Amino acid sequence: MHKARILLLDAAPGELMARELDRLLGHGLEITLNLRRVTDHTGTRETWGDRVEFTDFDAFDESALTAATVRGAEGYDALKSRAGVPLRARFLAAATDPALARPLRVIGRAGAGFDHVELPAAARHGVTVTHTPGSNAGAVAEFALAQLLALTRDLPAHNATAHRGVWRAPAAPAAQLSELTLGIVGLGRTGSALAARAAALGMDVQGLSRQPRTGTAARPVRSLTALLATSDVVSLHLPLTAETRGMIGRAELASMRPDSILLNTARGGIVDEQALADALRDPGHPLAAAAVDTFAHEHAAFASPLFGLPNALLTPHVAGMTRSAMSTAALHCADHVAALLGGRPEGVPVVSA
Repeated sequence: MHKARILLLDAAPGELMARELDRLLGHGLEITLNLRRVTDHTGTRETWGDRVEFTDFDAFDESALTAATVRGAEGYDALKSRAGVPLRARFLAAATDPALARPLRVIGRAGAGFDHVELPAAARHGVTVTHTPGSNAGAVAEFALAQLLALTRDLPAHNATAHRGVWRAPAAPAAQLSELTLGIVGLGRTGSALAARAAALGMDVQGLSRQPRTGTAARPVRSLTALLATSDVVSLHLPLTAETRGMIGRAELASMRPDSILLNTARGGIVDEQALADALRDPGHPLAAAAVDTFAHEHAAFASPLFGLPNALLTPHVAGMTRSAMSTAALHCADHVAALLGGRPEGVPVVSA
């Protein structure tokens, strides 16, 4: 019986890649590593060439992804993604073709989000999707707190003027965190982690959750409307689903408290970016600033109406990228994929359509 083979669309970065490859090899998997996002091609080939196969393609190009996955008529038992490569119905149909020697059985995501996979199509083709919920909760919570501090103290503007040699004093003193109310939309692992950190710094924290939560530092709020109207800072921590897509639009932004701030480290599609850009351009709008780490269009397709707005703090989906978080995600993903391929699904987080 042949060993199961996995295609790593994007390995963990830097020194973490070695730990990920060792973990997968330790599970007895045959590995093909996509070098497209690997910095040191030569060194990687020299170090791993006797244990790992290599390929090099743009995983965000569906035709290239399909060709690399099908490999003539060979195929792969599993795929692993870190950056959220879109895996849609047409690709899934090709990757699970019964004519392949190894039709796709498992998709592993080294991260919490799974909206990049077309789940109904995966289920239809018998592909199990696993992820690593909570692996980056602390990292994202810290990042949201950094966004909050940067905007409440106007750090981007002070930095820009200081670099121009201008001594700029604030027109009015800033509020301390203990004077502000933080509203968290989504009290899962990340939202709860942020609530604990913000409460420890003296903030009044309230939260909205689809399910009752106990043991969080956030007091419950009955509705999104109530949370938006009573929070100085609103932070989003929800998965992107049919229910949450476009959740924050023009009406919701208009209902926010005067001089409020919006933070999004969740998913870009949750917020209407054009409505957000229009709000930030309007000096009479209650929204004063926003920090956005996730966008509707990312990677090579990165584009947003928020470009160029001085009161929009933009970062390229890096909130969860700490050494600890990425190591945990990579190793847990390796374990989950190996368990599923070995017929041991007990305890493995699986996403259903």
